[in-house]
Amino acid sequence: MGAAIMADGEFQAARRVNRSLTAAAEKRVLEAMARRAPRWVTSDQLTVLGLVAQVGGGVCYALARWDRRVLLAGIVCLALNWLGDSLDGTLARVRQQQRPRYGFYVDHVVDQLGALAMMAGMAVSGLVHAEVAVAMLVGFLLLSAESYLATYTLGRFEMSQGWFGPTEIRLLLAAGNVALVRTPYATVLGHRWLLFDVGGVIAAAGMLGMLLVVTVRHTVALYRAEPLHCVRRHCMQRTAR
Repeated sequence: MGAAIMADGEFQAARRVNRSLTAAAEKRVLEAMARRAPRWVTSDQLTVLGLVAQVGGGVCYALARWDRRVLLAGIVCLALNWLGDSLDGTLARVRQQQRPRYGFYVDHVVDQLGALAMMAGMAVSGLVHAEVAVAMLVGFLLLSAESYLATYTLGRFEMSQGWFGPTEIRLLLAAGNVALVRTPYATVLGHRWLLFDVGGVIAAAGMLGMLLVVTVRHTVALYRAEPLHCVRRHCMQRTAR
C-alpha cells in the first residue's frame, strides 16, 4: 500500500518509485488482476495472505532440515506472498479505497514480521549458518529503516534499490530453493560452501553497500534542501524582528 508523510500538519501520500527489472510488467499484471478480483476479496485479506505465506515459507525452510523437497512448497509460499503483498495496495487503488496511513503502517509492520519468520526458518534449517541469516535480517531491517526515514523526509517512497525490488528477491529465493533440492552445497574457488551461505553473504554485503550509497545520497539531498547558511540567515531574520 502507499507510503505517506506529514506536510504542514496535513497528511499527504508520498510519491512511489519503483525502478526494478520487473516493475513495469508487474504493474500491468497486478492492475489487471485487481480489476478482475471478486468483490469479496479485500486488501486486508491479501495483506494477511502475504504474511501467512511468508511465515509458511519460514516453516518450509525449517522443515527442510529433515527433507529438502519441502522447499518446493516454499516456492508456492513465495508466490502467495507476492500475490498478497503486491496486490493489496493495487486493489485498494483500483477500487479507490486507499487508506494511506493505515496501509503504509500495517504493510510494513507485516514486512518486518514476515522477514523475521523467514530468516528464523533459514537459521534453523541447517542450509545456512545462523550468523549469515542474522546478517541478512539486520541488512534488511537497516535498509527498511532508511527507506521509511527517506519517505518521511523526502516525500518519496523507494520500493526498489536499483534494479532489485521485493519481486526480484523472491525470484532469486525460488531459484535457490530449486537448487537446494538438488544439493545444499556450491563450489567456489575450489572450496565447498553451503549454497545459501554464499548467497547470504553476498546479499548481506550488497544490502550494506546499498545502505551506505543511499544514506550518502539522501543526506546530500537533504543538506542541499536545508543548507546551514539558510538556516542561520532565517534565525538572524527572526531575531531582528
